[in-house]
Amino acid sequence: MAELNLKQIIDRLNTEFTGETRKLVFWYDDKAEFEEDMDLVELDNAKVYKLEKDNQFYTKYFLEREDTTTNYLIYAPFPKPEIKDNHLEDTMLYSKRFFADRASLLSVDLGIEEKYKHVIEKHIKFFANKDRTQRFYDLEIENFNEENILVGLLSAVCKTRTCSFEEVVRIVITEGDVEDNKYLEEMDKYELLGAFWKLCEQQFGYVDADPSLERLIVTLFVTYAARYLQGEVPASWRSFVSMKQGNVIAFLDNLMNSVLYKEDYDRLSTHVAKGLKVEDNLAKYNPEDIVHLDAFSYVDELILKWITERLISEDVGAKLDEMDLLQICDKRSKMHFGEVYENAYEMLENALTIVNAANYGGSDDMKSIVKKYESEDCLIDMAYRKFYFYYDQIEDTTGYEELQTLVENIYTNEYLNDLIPRWNTAFCGEDGLVVLPLQRNFYNGFVNQSKERTVVIISDAMRYEVGRELFNQMKDDPRCTAKLSPMMSSLPSYTRLGMAALLPHKTLEMRDDYEVYADDVLCNDLAGRQTVLQGHCKDSICVQFDDIKNLKKTDLRNIFTGKQVVYVYHNQIDARGDKANTEDEVFVACEEALKEISDLIRKISTNANTYRFIVTSDHGFVYKREKISESDKIGGVNGKDAWINRRYIVSKSAITEDGVANIGLGYVLGYEDDKVVSFPTSSNVFKVSGGGQNFVHGGSSPQEMIIPVLDIKMERGHMETKPASISLVSMVQKITNLITGMDFIQSEPVSDTVKETTYRLVFMSEDDERISNENIYVADSREPDSAKRIFRLRFNFKNQKYDKNKQYYLVVIDDNTGLELFRHPVIMDLTFADDFGW
Repeated sequence: MAELNLKQIIDRLNTEFTGETRKLVFWYDDKAEFEEDMDLVELDNAKVYKLEKDNQFYTKYFLEREDTTTNYLIYAPFPKPEIKDNHLEDTMLYSKRFFADRASLLSVDLGIEEKYKHVIEKHIKFFANKDRTQRFYDLEIENFNEENILVGLLSAVCKTRTCSFEEVVRIVITEGDVEDNKYLEEMDKYELLGAFWKLCEQQFGYVDADPSLERLIVTLFVTYAARYLQGEVPASWRSFVSMKQGNVIAFLDNLMNSVLYKEDYDRLSTHVAKGLKVEDNLAKYNPEDIVHLDAFSYVDELILKWITERLISEDVGAKLDEMDLLQICDKRSKMHFGEVYENAYEMLENALTIVNAANYGGSDDMKSIVKKYESEDCLIDMAYRKFYFYYDQIEDTTGYEELQTLVENIYTNEYLNDLIPRWNTAFCGEDGLVVLPLQRNFYNGFVNQSKERTVVIISDAMRYEVGRELFNQMKDDPRCTAKLSPMMSSLPSYTRLGMAALLPHKTLEMRDDYEVYADDVLCNDLAGRQTVLQGHCKDSICVQFDDIKNLKKTDLRNIFTGKQVVYVYHNQIDARGDKANTEDEVFVACEEALKEISDLIRKISTNANTYRFIVTSDHGFVYKREKISESDKIGGVNGKDAWINRRYIVSKSAITEDGVANIGLGYVLGYEDDKVVSFPTSSNVFKVSGGGQNFVHGGSSPQEMIIPVLDIKMERGHMETKPASISLVSMVQKITNLITGMDFIQSEPVSDTVKETTYRLVFMSEDDERISNENIYVADSREPDSAKRIFRLRFNFKNQKYDKNKQYYLVVIDDNTGLELFRHPVIMDLTFADDFGW
């Protein structure tokens, strides 16, 4: 450190002033290396006198006339003048000269061999500042040679925490301007710029008679692109391809995959893409030539366009490099820019499912229809929902409009218009109500026999495919056991009837005013439903989801304590879909419903000692994005003494219009009633005024009437957690010191769901030989600020010969599971010979 160098000087000076005889010591500091330090110098037996170029005569007078007894160190921050110009020359004849060579002092203090002292001397100006000097010391470099001295100086200029040229380059290209780079200016100030460019040549193969940061960055990106681009790179790029491809790829991979630096990579990529005219050049390549390239975001736009064209042409068997369309979407979405285009790839994956449903052919008997819907057809409805969920999140959908038209046409004309008529033919047959469990028998079939507290969550308008997605999410929870089964809703498939049917009851009826009663109790609100429920189970309660979702643990537990059955009414999907101004948000509502319900189940099981849940629905829905045309509306319906909705009519007499089926209400609900339910046999609607156009329910279709029943059991005393992960921050590709410090980051803070985790970190050879000490790190930080979760570990390497042609790795292992979290490749370069080539 600078303080230690100064201490060395002070110790040497104190020895000069020992004894009783008065002494004068002259110190000409030719380069003013210690000028800043002299105010701090205090000698045991002498005073410091600062000589100036124009006060020599006064100094002579002062030393030989005014104070002739005190010992003085006469410090001059300039070279000793020529004899003819030096008024103190005769005084110096009976005095002593002191020489302090900062380069020598630094070399001794740092343990730098004499043969490398010239490197320190050349850049001695760098060490004139204590902060800069301290940064160099803090790098803790050992086994100095010319290269790592220079890398250390560059690292100190860039304020890196590690002696790493990769870190130097990373800071230079990400934290400074491309044109007027403050770090390069600083390097030039201390005569380090030449070393920087020579190291760029050595490390990255960047050779340039007139080097510039712009061309260095372009070299990195073009070299990276050349590795993954099939065929020749564009002619205008070829001069930028480096021979050090491996180093370049490792460097940019580290940059793009870093949690801290990936945005810097994106910014540089955009800058380079503009200069290289990436759009013009890459557009000339076949998609197969660029499918593995992720240096520029424009590649994804080309791949997305190609996939879209394949889907529009219904070429679902198309491949690139032996990957089918689904595999391409999956691969590209996991590559660097996949996050940017995630919505587009997800949309295309689901469009593929719809296009594969072209020429749909269904079954005719109810059992086969139900079986096929449960296993296959519901996935078409899910894909249609997901298609629009992601489509609506894409800012500019111009390039996908033709695909959207195709998706809409296949879903409506080839899928729904084939499936729904088959369903209704079978539904009106003798097996219509015997294949699936009926909603009106729900309580007795799923709730009544349970010996443990059961929470029934009824999500308004959750159709079967949404329930299936919830089932898939829950079964991935290690503390959850889940079963999914389909159930037949009531008809009409609307809220009041469905909610009443899900209650325990002896009688269920729709009276002449079309209100629904269970056990003679009106069931159109929470109070009525609770009256019915408590009539069959006194230790029960009905609550609204919105009233309990934000309750604290004690309040939540008070609701559930002492209860055998709790009905929770959740209304996200229907509430959004039933309003004309929000019906197009119904698929967003489905996603929100999934999260709300899964979160509620985990919250109740954790905080309210309740472990059995049944999730079901009052009815499903049909949604089509295209506005309904007049030809899709069934007109000529008389509304007198009838209850008319878009998808059903309840009246005393049957409707005789084409495309309309009729069935007895009493037959559907299991009681004596002469009313008739009339419904379209397709996805068409009755012509009525008001309301929305796209979101409908109440009629007869698998989408409206097949509803999910999820029977979920949660494990007691277990909370779903994941380990706190760590990742490498330092961009280190080459180890040059026997003791090396590296920075890591704990990716997220420890919380209720992120658990403290212990990791073992060690360097290994490709032959599984340990070549360093093993560090144990406990990832237990709860700091929300990511910068405060960065930590440093020191590795001591075996002092042995390493093969530069072999691969070595930093290996990170979860100490609890013994599983490897990640391994980072490095080159071991601990040879001590000076091969920098100056």
